[in-house]
Amino acid sequence: MPHSKHKKIGVIGLGIIGHGVTANLRRKGFPVFVWNRTPRPVPNFVGSPAELAALCDYIQIYVSDDKALLQTVNQLSEKLATRHIVIAHSTVAPDSMRAAAEIVEGRGARFIEAPFTGSKAAAGKGELVYYIGGNEAAWREARPILEASSKEIIEIGEIGQATAIKIATNMVTAASVQATAEALALVQALGVPLGKFVEAMQVNASYSTTLAMKMPKMIQRDFEPHFSVKHMLKDVQIANQLGLSHYLDFGVTAAACDRLVEQIQWGHGDDDYSAIARKYLSQIAAAGSEGAQTEEPNVRTTVEAIVGGVESFVGSDLTSSGQTESRPTKAPDSDEAKEATALRRGFLTQLLRRWRQLLKRSVSSK
Repeated sequence: MPHSKHKKIGVIGLGIIGHGVTANLRRKGFPVFVWNRTPRPVPNFVGSPAELAALCDYIQIYVSDDKALLQTVNQLSEKLATRHIVIAHSTVAPDSMRAAAEIVEGRGARFIEAPFTGSKAAAGKGELVYYIGGNEAAWREARPILEASSKEIIEIGEIGQATAIKIATNMVTAASVQATAEALALVQALGVPLGKFVEAMQVNASYSTTLAMKMPKMIQRDFEPHFSVKHMLKDVQIANQLGLSHYLDFGVTAAACDRLVEQIQWGHGDDDYSAIARKYLSQIAAAGSEGAQTEEPNVRTTVEAIVGGVESFVGSDLTSSGQTESRPTKAPDSDEAKEATALRRGFLTQLLRRWRQLLKRSVSSK
């Protein structure tokens, strides 16, 4: 569109992505007005979404979830007219995206669905990738605006379909980081320097941009947020809900979801989602280091607590070799019960042996 830079753009949501997008738009000569639920001391900050709609022709929405998206378009709706194009960038359920489109189009405005991939660094550099759903004429008119903050734009199809693609790609991303955390834990447990694993992965077919960014940070315990635990959790929960509604069993996604929930419970919801490595890497060396690994300050206390809990749960005395000495118990009702008990006892015995090894390592290092 030849005169796009003469039309005002409104950006709603000044989080990590919205802030970066706003900066790129301004650098490229677009007049930009902004609104955020929490006021910010930034240029052209307006009082409400409705005021933004009154001022601007194009409105980009970078809010975090379904509820926020629907609230935002409702607040915009009183000032929307045929001149407006509303571009929703939130990762939400497809039904929520379609509901937002109905509100906007009900006022005669046009609606584009444009979830994206890319986090803090990509937003800052203007290298997001947008997945587009909706009216082709509308998004082609808005293309120069989207290009200001992106390196690629992929047209997907109808409203809701671009969101489905975004959810699916985040399933892969979450699973990839989850698998990497587990692999790092295995390498560490077997006494191999973590740097060697990084070196091996760099020439492995499964290496990716995500692993290139996240793996060194996981090893260094650098969980500065680029894409937060709470936002990734929201996305994988949407994936699980969609799977259930279509009778699909998403075992890997469910496991990734559980680990993210743990981080929320431990108070790390605002950390980068790669913080799930905390569960697996109790002692972490710098990437590429061949030297001694650093110890968590409370590892001894944690190990002792776990050892006591496991011993109590197993309900048996363990010898120094880790073998169980059975106590008299009430006879099980069936062979299946005996087998289940034996399997459970064996697993817990192995777990206890591992934690005792960690405790011994903690004592000997002091």
